Amino acid sequence: MRMPAAHSAEQARAIDVTKPALLVLASTYPRWANDTEPGFVHELSRRLTDRFRVTVLCPHANGARTTEWLDGVEVIRYRYAPERWERLVNGGGIVTNLRRHRWMTLLVPGFVGFQAWAAWRLLRARQFHVVHAHWLIPQGLVARLLGRTLARPVPFLVTSHGADLYSLRGRVLNAIKTKVAIEAGAVSVVSTAMRGAVLQMGVHSRQVHVLPMGVDLTHRFVPGDETQRSGHELLFVGRLVEKKGLRYLLHALPQVLQRFPQARLTIAGFGPDAQVLAKLADEVGISDAISFLGAVPQPELPALYRKAAAFVAPFVKAASGDQEGLPVALMEAIGCGCPIVAGYVAGLEDILGPDTAAVTVDPTHTEALAQRIVRVLEAPREERARAVQLRGRLREELDWGSIAERYGNLLETVAETASESPRAPSECNP
Repeated sequence: MRMPAAHSAEQARAIDVTKPALLVLASTYPRWANDTEPGFVHELSRRLTDRFRVTVLCPHANGARTTEWLDGVEVIRYRYAPERWERLVNGGGIVTNLRRHRWMTLLVPGFVGFQAWAAWRLLRARQFHVVHAHWLIPQGLVARLLGRTLARPVPFLVTSHGADLYSLRGRVLNAIKTKVAIEAGAVSVVSTAMRGAVLQMGVHSRQVHVLPMGVDLTHRFVPGDETQRSGHELLFVGRLVEKKGLRYLLHALPQVLQRFPQARLTIAGFGPDAQVLAKLADEVGISDAISFLGAVPQPELPALYRKAAAFVAPFVKAASGDQEGLPVALMEAIGCGCPIVAGYVAGLEDILGPDTAAVTVDPTHTEALAQRIVRVLEAPREERARAVQLRGRLREELDWGSIAERYGNLLETVAETASESPRAPSECNP
C-alpha cells in the first residue's frame, strides 16, 4: 500500500495535534460524498472529529479515491484486488455477496490481509491512541492481530452491527469472534438483543455496551407539513436483500389493493435481489402499483418519508441467520413522523418500546402483514399520532449528538484504561 501523501497546508492547519488520534477500521463506508451506500460509520466518525483526529481505513472501490478528506475525516482506502474486482462490499454487503457469488470468496484473503497490512503500516508510522473496529469480523480480527504484532499495542473498541454476529457462523468463525470480543478493550452492540448474544460468548458484562448508530433527528430527519402526507402511498427503503423481507410485502400487496385500490408502493433501494423482486411483482400482477426508484441519495430520503402514508419494513431472519441489528431506515422514518409497519426481529423494542406489539407483525404471514397495512391506511390520524410519540422517545436517545458523545466517552475510556494498566500480549487468551 502506498502511504497517503503529506497533508496540504490548509489541512495541516486544521489538524489539532493536541487531540488524541483515532483509527477507524471499516468495511462499509461511503465511496464519495453523498454515496448511496450506507454511511453510518462516516456519520459517527465525522462527529468524533471534535474530540479526536480521525483516520478511517476502509476498502477501495471502483471510482473512489485512495485518499481524501470527507467532513474533517481522513479517509484511506486500501486496494485488495484489481479495481474491477473490488466488489466484495458494495451492492448488498459482504455476507450477501459471498452467498450469491461464490467466486468472491477468493477476494476474502486479500480483503483481510491487505487491511491488516495497511493498518500495521499506519500504526508503525503514526501514533494512534485507540482503534475503533466496526464489525467483529474482519475488522475486529485485524485489530486483535495488530495487538499481537506491534511492539506498542493500541487498545481497541469493536462494534458489532448485526450481520457479523448473527450470520458469520461455524466453529472457527465463532471462536474468532469470541477471542476478538474478549480481548477488546470494550465491545459495543447496536441493540439489547445483541448484547445477550455477546454475553453468551463468555464476554464479561462490564465489557459490553449497547450503543446503536444514530440518526440526524435535529436537522435532516424531521417532520414536514403533514398536509402533504399521502393517504395511500406505501414506502420501502433499504437494500434489496433477503433479510429485508420485501418479497413478503409484494405477496401481501394484492390484499391491500382489494381494500385500497389506489394504494401504491415506492421502493427506494438497490441490491442483488432487484431483478428477482421485479419479476415477482410481475408474477403477482402488481407491477402497475409499484415504483422501483433504485438507489436514492441520503439528502432525498426525508421527502419520501414525509410523503408516505406508511413506511413498511417487513424484516425477517435470513436463511443464513442474518438479521437486522437496529435498522437505521426505520429510525429515519420515525424521525420524519411517518407511521410504520415492521416485521418483528429481536431488538426492535429498543426503538419501539411499548408500541412494539402494535406496529410489528410476522411478515411471513402475508395476511397479517396486509391487515396491519390496511389498519394504518384506515386510521391515519391515530397512526400519525403514534409516530409523533415514537419520535419523541427517539429524539433524546438516538439523535447523532447523543450517540456520538457516548461513543466518544467510551473510546476515551478504552484508551485511558489501557494506558493505566497495559496488558502484554502474552497475558491475553491465545
